[in-house]
Amino acid sequence: MARVISVESERFPIAGTFTISRGSKTEAEVIACTISQANHSGRGECVPYKRYGETMDGVRDAIEAMREQVEGGISRAALLDAMPAGAARNAIDCALWDLEAKITGKPAAFSICAAPPRALETAYTLSLGEPEAMAAQARANAERPLLKVKIGSDSDMTRIRAVREAAPQSRIILDANEGWTDDNIVANLAFAAEHGIALIEQPLPAGRDGILRHIAHPVPICADESVHGAEGLASLVGLYDAVNIKLDKSGGLTAALVLRDRARELGFGVMVGCMVGTSLAMAPAVLLAQDADFVDLDGPLLLARDRVPGLVYQGSLVSPPDTALWG
Repeated sequence: MARVISVESERFPIAGTFTISRGSKTEAEVIACTISQANHSGRGECVPYKRYGETMDGVRDAIEAMREQVEGGISRAALLDAMPAGAARNAIDCALWDLEAKITGKPAAFSICAAPPRALETAYTLSLGEPEAMAAQARANAERPLLKVKIGSDSDMTRIRAVREAAPQSRIILDANEGWTDDNIVANLAFAAEHGIALIEQPLPAGRDGILRHIAHPVPICADESVHGAEGLASLVGLYDAVNIKLDKSGGLTAALVLRDRARELGFGVMVGCMVGTSLAMAPAVLLAQDADFVDLDGPLLLARDRVPGLVYQGSLVSPPDTALWG
């Protein structure tokens, strides 16, 4: 039975404004891919990311360019060779996973998870802002066990202190989004350690992080922009202590599973993260993250409205997806 693929661009408003060191946005722009076969449909969602040269139109065109191969029955394994890693491949790959689950009646979790999937504790992200504003965000979320704090500009020490004082019981991840420099990283790391920070994501620009091999890591350092797929991961040994796996970077769940297993082989801690998207983008990542050391799948919590049906969040716990959503 022939397949049919369709692609849709969608926008979901963010609750307020989401700000990182590279800029701000007020809506999540996502692309949803649906692959249908007979009476079954599988869906995948991706979030094009300007940091990697992606645009909504470019990603949509890349998916459309695969129409003949997808409708001709391409497998997930063959897709890895047919497309480069990135958002477009992620949308198709996740749609193929979902379609397979719908056709076979076998939930994707059976193939992905070593044990029945459980609810996970996710980080909750605080936007970059002035120290007082970030302290207010932290105070409002101080009951959450894990906060992820966007930093990466001047006055980061003041921000770290303000957030820590406002949320004294929370574990804290700092995400610098490549915003630190060789000149300030040693002092910033030491300050973070003094304030009980649990993890620091991508402090230096990807490709300009060689100093990490030669300085102390008083707080574990996690690669984000520096890691995409399993290939080349070995070169990060000695630079980073953990890796942040995102489906949009790895180009889908299939590649992300390989990356996760390779990261474990090399001794890295594993974080599973996300872009700001809906529950459809988070759903496969929740299954990927079942044995992760850190989970950052709060995208829907940052939106003014989510897709329906969506994932169930209770405080900072996110439940595995119902098959009506994905998988």
